[in-house]
Amino acid sequence: MTEENQEDRDIQIRHHQRLARLAAEKRRILELPPEKALDEILDHAQPAALVHSMAEEDFFFLVNEIGPEDALELLSLASNRQWEYILDLEIWNRDRINTGALTHWMNLLNQADADRFIRWTMEEKTELLEYCLHEAIEVLVREDDADPGDLPDGFFSYDTVFYVRIRDDFLNAAGDEDTRDQREHLIHRMLERLADEDHLAYQATLLRSANVMPSEAEEESFRLRNVRLAEKGFLPFDEAVGIYAAMRPENVRKRPHKYTADDPEADFTVPVPFHHNAMMTGSTIFSNALWKIEAHELFHELQVEFATLCNQVIAADQRPIRERGELRDVVGKACGYLSLGLHRLAKTDAPPEASQSASILRAYSLTDIFRTGYGLIAELREQARKWKTRSWYAKNHLALSFFGERLVGHIGGLLLARPKYFDNYETGQLYRDFETLADVDDAQTALHEAMAFDEIFAQMGLDTARLPGRHFLTHENLLLTLWAKNRLNLEESPEPIPVDTFRPFFSQLWQTGKKAPRITDSARSDFLDWLSEVTGTSRDAIFEKTGSALEDLFSKIADEYGAVSAHDLDPRFVHLFILKQSNPVST
Repeated sequence: MTEENQEDRDIQIRHHQRLARLAAEKRRILELPPEKALDEILDHAQPAALVHSMAEEDFFFLVNEIGPEDALELLSLASNRQWEYILDLEIWNRDRINTGALTHWMNLLNQADADRFIRWTMEEKTELLEYCLHEAIEVLVREDDADPGDLPDGFFSYDTVFYVRIRDDFLNAAGDEDTRDQREHLIHRMLERLADEDHLAYQATLLRSANVMPSEAEEESFRLRNVRLAEKGFLPFDEAVGIYAAMRPENVRKRPHKYTADDPEADFTVPVPFHHNAMMTGSTIFSNALWKIEAHELFHELQVEFATLCNQVIAADQRPIRERGELRDVVGKACGYLSLGLHRLAKTDAPPEASQSASILRAYSLTDIFRTGYGLIAELREQARKWKTRSWYAKNHLALSFFGERLVGHIGGLLLARPKYFDNYETGQLYRDFETLADVDDAQTALHEAMAFDEIFAQMGLDTARLPGRHFLTHENLLLTLWAKNRLNLEESPEPIPVDTFRPFFSQLWQTGKKAPRITDSARSDFLDWLSEVTGTSRDAIFEKTGSALEDLFSKIADEYGAVSAHDLDPRFVHLFILKQSNPVST
């Protein structure tokens, strides 16, 4: 190696070392509370370089958590790319520009760095500037022989040729006096600085703004905005929802070639989003696999790919995310479905080892792995929907609540447009996103349990017209009541049993000589015999489908009524049997 080449190599090494130190500082600062992070940035030896090294997503979260009005110094340090990203996210309502949001953010950027803001809008955001002026002002060009005094009230000029008046409807749309004053001040300052910066450009801008066609301007700006955001995963809704297109393992495509640290064309100066990875909490199949990937392999590109995936989920869910806490839910959903996809592709019963999952990450794209994981849930949702349309309970106009809280929770979660797992506040939430195959198994078990009981009722030929309307009806108390009536030699109708008639049956349920209350084995067996008799199905077939559920049901009877004597039974507090007060004996 020549001396000149060695010198270039040393310079390159020192440059990468500086970038590494800057990246480490950035990660440390982004982990701090927002106000502390702002102080650290402003006190840094190279604050502009530090801010510019942040991914646009991280900068956006930081500004919103500090509060845009309090982050003006931070905005002044930002790159044009970061400014543009903020506007791309903040000023649009679907495919229409929100003029209020546009002027609000223009005002903030103008306060942060007025000179640079004007140059930026004139050179890079011309269409947006002209659109804003079209909405805000009227423009008149004075003829050489015209008297300025003949112009309508409210017009002013910086050159006695082009006269401008701020539209009343633009100011009145502000909503309050302070915002109205801010809008008026912004337009005056923008026009003044435009005229000072380049007078010919100022005049050309006014002429073009007067001839803007809003619908066409919005359409073109929206197209360019979508192109920029698509690079980060923020696709238009009709494209973003493709992330929820179920994929089977055999259809997953091999990952295309990715650059590594040894590739001469690899660019490691591209900022890697920090918060998407920092929001990973706990140990998941995906996170464990990701940390197995070496830095010299795909690690940085996988981080960028993961952030892009999260952004596509945000776009598909149509849920604006402005703070790290809101991002945490999206990251959790992405990690959950990626973990499911990795488990499914690994084809193992137990969760796959981290090394095996890392191999899958190297082989397939995160998008396809996500869709493979979601495919499990989509298949279960489709099964629930098809069953619901042909089920016995639906045909008999019963509510889904007929299957009780636990089953309803799981089935209701599956029937959502974006299925959720019924967590029942185990982790502080009623519903959450699916995370593991155990979650899928729980939901599937609940669905199959409801389907099995629904089939039992369909085989019984029950007259639903006689169902008691004043009682809260469930599949459990209906089955148990019908069984009790059969053993009491009563008409097997779904009508309530008088409590006095029910007491002897209740007394015979319990096994004596046990400390803990327990239903006798004979009663359990008798219940199965009765089910087999009324449905025409073998005991084994019934037990195979509902055995675990029936065991839970008898345990529930023991837990709720094991300490209650037959004499003390009160129909108001008995929910697993349909009872009523006995008619008083006439004297």
